[in-house]
Amino acid sequence: MTSSQIRLILCLNLLVLVVLAGCTPAQQIAAFDGERAYQLLKFQVDLGPRYPGSSGHKAAHEMIFGYLKKYASTVETQEFRVQATNDSEPLVLKNIIALFDSKAKGNKDYVLLAAHWDTRPTADCEVTAEDQKKPILGANDGASGTAVLLEMARVLHHRKPPIGVVMVFFDGEDYGPTSERMFLGSRYFAENLERSISSVGKSVNIRYGVLLDMVGDRNLMIYREGHSVDAAPEVVDKVWTAADELGYGKYFGREVKYTIEDDHVPLIKAGIKCIDVIDFDYAAWHTLDDTPDKCSPKSLQIVGRVVERVIYSEKP
Repeated sequence: MTSSQIRLILCLNLLVLVVLAGCTPAQQIAAFDGERAYQLLKFQVDLGPRYPGSSGHKAAHEMIFGYLKKYASTVETQEFRVQATNDSEPLVLKNIIALFDSKAKGNKDYVLLAAHWDTRPTADCEVTAEDQKKPILGANDGASGTAVLLEMARVLHHRKPPIGVVMVFFDGEDYGPTSERMFLGSRYFAENLERSISSVGKSVNIRYGVLLDMVGDRNLMIYREGHSVDAAPEVVDKVWTAADELGYGKYFGREVKYTIEDDHVPLIKAGIKCIDVIDFDYAAWHTLDDTPDKCSPKSLQIVGRVVERVIYSEKP
């Protein structure tokens, strides 16, 4: 065992102790917990910027993969390469795909839950040219969606859902600087959809998908997104209804405020009814201020509980 593997095991064990602190045994296997998700968010940020090629990127992949191994039925890394510029070495990117079986044996229907785990290598919304060249920590833009899915993995493990769940953690969503060099992981996954799904070793029918992006804003307000409403209005209604049922309706605006290019678009083009759950009113977006103090356990819990409600309300 290498020294890096030993450090990773120690870090994962420490993380488990942190998120379990103060919880009774019953709470440890109960519903989605926003405080646990927040600790998972901070743990990612503590690894540093997580853009492809960075040390933080390597550490984050090991952390996410190792965490999922504890809870998923199957977890695989989908590695691929992208030529970022004509004179550079290809970027090595890694989507992480995890499968959670349902309690109904033989059920091939699955819901896809997705987030991106990489961070922006340039803070291009900063004021000064010098700061614009620096990488961001991505507490909300990257770590929040990933944290919600990782906490959901624990829930799915302890309480088998009525329908299967495929989780995909996309790499290269935020590489940039232009849109041609963004959404790299979701594009690769979607363009190789049959092979991507079969990598987890099962024949899976994706009923619909939900993408989580920037869902940790402490001033949470999520509006319906344009591409989502056009491609999958029934899925949007399903999520917003779940929010209303849980008493979270005030955090989910009824109107369409933004139409956003995000990881859900390649999935839609590949034939998956996928929506984007995103709070795009975030002042720290693509700046050095995208840090954990701009996020909150409450916001993560709201989003996590809504997704949990959607999954456990499904019929086999």
